[in-house]
Amino acid sequence: MKSVPLVALMLLVYGVIFPGFCSEDEERLVRDLFRGYNKLIRPVQNMTQKVDVRFGLAFVQLINVNEKNQIMKSNVWLRLVWNDYQLQWDEADYGGIGVLRLPPDKVWKPDIVLFNNADGNYEVRYKSNILIYPNGEVLWVPPAIYQSSCTIDVTYFPFDQQTCIMKFGSWTFNGDQVSLALYNNKNFVDLSDYWKSGTWDIIEVPAYLNIYEGQKPTETDITFYIIIRRKTLFYTVNLILPTVLISFLCVLVFYLPAEAGEKVTLGISILLSLVVFLLLVSKILPPTSLVLPLIAKYLLFTFIMNTVSILVTVIIINWNFRGPRTHRMP
Repeated sequence: MKSVPLVALMLLVYGVIFPGFCSEDEERLVRDLFRGYNKLIRPVQNMTQKVDVRFGLAFVQLINVNEKNQIMKSNVWLRLVWNDYQLQWDEADYGGIGVLRLPPDKVWKPDIVLFNNADGNYEVRYKSNILIYPNGEVLWVPPAIYQSSCTIDVTYFPFDQQTCIMKFGSWTFNGDQVSLALYNNKNFVDLSDYWKSGTWDIIEVPAYLNIYEGQKPTETDITFYIIIRRKTLFYTVNLILPTVLISFLCVLVFYLPAEAGEKVTLGISILLSLVVFLLLVSKILPPTSLVLPLIAKYLLFTFIMNTVSILVTVIIINWNFRGPRTHRMP
């Protein structure tokens, strides 16, 4: 029975005193690592050396594709890994600490930005902690919401497929100072944490490392291609089918008897309906003169044909009601 209080006392000692030792070891480690450390200087022993940065992208959510402004808004996780020779330690000397978590502002970081940014916010807003390992490896995985420029081709809207790019690179360092490489040699975007979009399907997400050796100094960047295809069910039900059905109504005008005044009324009603759908399409699509969507061409052609049918109907009704009272016989 006397062993019970002894066990409780030992648990209390390990639960209270031992964490204090860990905290002291971590505090001592941070103090020793950053004694004389300058975060403004690249972590190289010789200025002719370059810092190898492995960069990757995890695509979490496709928030929106703005066809009118040609902008893709996405939620991503960046993955940056590099080695800092000044941030190395022996685990045995510091209580077995195998990883150190610190604010990113305490160490040197590569200034990797999104080149084709569309909103002016080039930096990562949320400063998540960096992870430092005993061998000097630094891992930084910050989340970010980017708005990137994306050239939208609406020729086959709404059965279109778009290719949006996200080009990352160092803003101030050239390839001889900061060398980029693909994270874990993966030539694709990580989609393991992706939330499916209700509007777009992701078809393919390749990644390419571009090295411009012809330039002096050498420049490097990593370009991610987000190939997406629009989900067509919504547009088929709400746009395509009504437009086709309204177009077939144009033929019914000629099946009405010539004496019926509703021939013109039906034609004008169809014409107004086509105008509404044409305005609906124009609000969705970007105001460009380079490409005219096929559906817009179809609506315009149907609009012209319906206008011609109204003119023909008016002429037919006019001829039908001609008589000695209205016109002089030759």
